Amino acid sequence: MQAEQFADWTYYPELLARPVPRYTSYPTAAEFAEESFEARQRAALERLSGPVSIYLHIPYCEEICWYCGCNTGAANKRHRLTAYLEALHREIALVAEMLDPSVRIEHIAFGGGSPNAVPPTEFVRLIDALVLAFRFVRPALSVELDPRTLTRDWLTAIRGIGVTRVSLGVQTLNPAVQQAIGRVQPIEMIERAVDGLRAAKVGSINFDLMYGLPHQDDAVLAETLAQSAAMGPERIALFGYAHVPHLIPRQRRIDGSDLPDQRGRFRMAAQGARQLIDAGYQAVGFDHFALPGDSLAKAALSGTLRRNFQGFTSDPSPVLIGLGASAISEMPGLKVQNEKNPGRYRMLIGADCLAGRKGLETTAEDARRTALIEALLCKGAAWIEPELQNTARARLEPFAAAGLVTWERGWLRLEAGAVPYARAIASVFDAYRGEERSFSSAI
Repeated sequence: MQAEQFADWTYYPELLARPVPRYTSYPTAAEFAEESFEARQRAALERLSGPVSIYLHIPYCEEICWYCGCNTGAANKRHRLTAYLEALHREIALVAEMLDPSVRIEHIAFGGGSPNAVPPTEFVRLIDALVLAFRFVRPALSVELDPRTLTRDWLTAIRGIGVTRVSLGVQTLNPAVQQAIGRVQPIEMIERAVDGLRAAKVGSINFDLMYGLPHQDDAVLAETLAQSAAMGPERIALFGYAHVPHLIPRQRRIDGSDLPDQRGRFRMAAQGARQLIDAGYQAVGFDHFALPGDSLAKAALSGTLRRNFQGFTSDPSPVLIGLGASAISEMPGLKVQNEKNPGRYRMLIGADCLAGRKGLETTAEDARRTALIEALLCKGAAWIEPELQNTARARLEPFAAAGLVTWERGWLRLEAGAVPYARAIASVFDAYRGEERSFSSAI
């Protein structure tokens, strides 16, 4: 059977049959061991020097969307939210005390959940705590926001603090699809949010959008993309919905029979990418798009694009300190994740203990493969050392036969049309992929 062509991509279902990680890190969180990492976490923090980035996790939302796989809960009990914020303040102080004076913070990101599930006054208090505790070098400040709870007071706080980037959870602008995923937010609400953020002097706005949703066909996705591009966000992330109700119970409210099949998902992703490129966006990696003047597009063109737990990023720092329940830190020789349960997280921090309860000590071999996988996903090419070439060639042969990769003097290059297969190609160099795990579809 002749392979099908959708927009710029050719559909080879056999090359997408195996679920693979998203590779926001390597080794992936699936390899983390469950045990106390407090002593190793403390030692790694004390060894840090130079530029560092910070991620703060707010595991609460005003409303829980059915599709969401994030570690989040309802923010309907104010005493619980207040207690969590007190613990986060304490963790900020604990971590700051361990850092060498040479450590400088260049990037701060708030994620969730929804950071705007907390009152804007509390958000300002968190910023004040960070400023007092850490040393900064003109840090870029980004925040994930839920448009449904983006109030005027929040916009005032955003402008006063000087937030530089905002990511809005849009997902879809189609009312029927919104009903089917438990996230109703009329297009007028998104337009007001964008206008408010522009007035608040936010320089880069990102829309998170999804394909592969219930009741979503090609025309529905195309309309959402056109409406989104018309609002002019500097970045658009177009993700495939991962339906894993056996892992995420809230997804059981979504009828799996209403979801498109893999062929339909591939077609949506291909046509969506072409539509965004035609609208003036530059493709960045395999699921991000940015206007040419945005820092993400510039990083992709300059070869400085990176990948961390937040996805594709222009942040050059190799070190990320995660604060809050379930937050992941990435430090030399160690990846560590804080306790996921907010209640147990509060107990640990309240006892002046670091909250790392999952993680992995990384090796030189891990570092080598990390650089290789990141280069493939961010730059489309990587130098493969001879012994890895020998073991990888046979597994890469199906991709080479399809014209998706080429070898040249030890360099492995992704060719035009290889974007939807990038994660599957990268997985060839994943030393931990011996056993099957519950990863998402490759497209």
